[in-house]
Amino acid sequence: MKLQQLRYVVEVVRRDMNVSEAATALFTSQPGVSKQIRLLEDELGITIFERSGKRFTGITEPGRAIVERAEHILFEAENIRRLGKDHSDGDSGTLVIAATHTQARYALPPAVKAFVDRHPGVQLILHQGTPFQIAGWVEKGEADIGIATEYLEAQPGLVTLPVRQWHHCVIAPLGHPILKEHPLSLRALARWPLVTYDSAFTGRSSINRAFERQGLAPRVVLTALDADVIKTYVILGLGLGIIADLAFDPERDTRLDCRMARDLFETNMTRIALRRGIFPRRFEYDFISLFAPHLDRRAIEWALRGNGETYQL
Repeated sequence: MKLQQLRYVVEVVRRDMNVSEAATALFTSQPGVSKQIRLLEDELGITIFERSGKRFTGITEPGRAIVERAEHILFEAENIRRLGKDHSDGDSGTLVIAATHTQARYALPPAVKAFVDRHPGVQLILHQGTPFQIAGWVEKGEADIGIATEYLEAQPGLVTLPVRQWHHCVIAPLGHPILKEHPLSLRALARWPLVTYDSAFTGRSSINRAFERQGLAPRVVLTALDADVIKTYVILGLGLGIIADLAFDPERDTRLDCRMARDLFETNMTRIALRRGIFPRRFEYDFISLFAPHLDRRAIEWALRGNGETYQL
């Protein structure tokens, strides 16, 4: 039995029985993957995959048990590799951060700059995506650290740690009547067309809940994946914008004005996510502490050791 054979089996399962896609992901050939899986089945004396001709169509009952153990073995092999590299060459390698646009554009730059200055031998890769994509990348090991507001905390394969609380604000063109509303209310907002985040992003669920609780139906005329797009269309007069407060910069956004909406919408929490059971390298601890200074190594290790518990701010 070879580790690579287990890797082939797990990747075929991840790719919904598509051997061709698994081979591409593993930088090998389709016949090579099929051959190694057959050799493993012969060695074990069981059939892992159900077949129709040469196609894999499902997993057998004993195959499911094999896949589960194989995933565990590969996970621990990855931890051993990380441990070895951390001691042999602790300040080189690759760090993959997955974050939403708002975090990547407005919250991460100071931490990224400080990290690059401190760890010139580490290649930092930044992926942007939806919270759903970010969770998947971290769970599959395709990203080391995930950063988002939505979705992460509910995933059992992730350990999440709180970074900071934030609120929404309402943006409008200069001189807009909404800026004279005191106090600002959801009923007043509901009278105007609104431009805000896509349903999967940046606290959008808390916006929806706020209007629903008051029996209001906001007229959302446009949704976008990031605050910069929202601001563009607010300037064009399509509607009022509801964005994360950290995305408004009065020095740059000179054609807009902003009203804080912390009394209208729930407080939101940005979270960092790590794959449960993973061994973080030293520079990963360092990046997290640069981004969230209250999360030192001790706090991160405490969270990683927890049985389904998450560290609370």
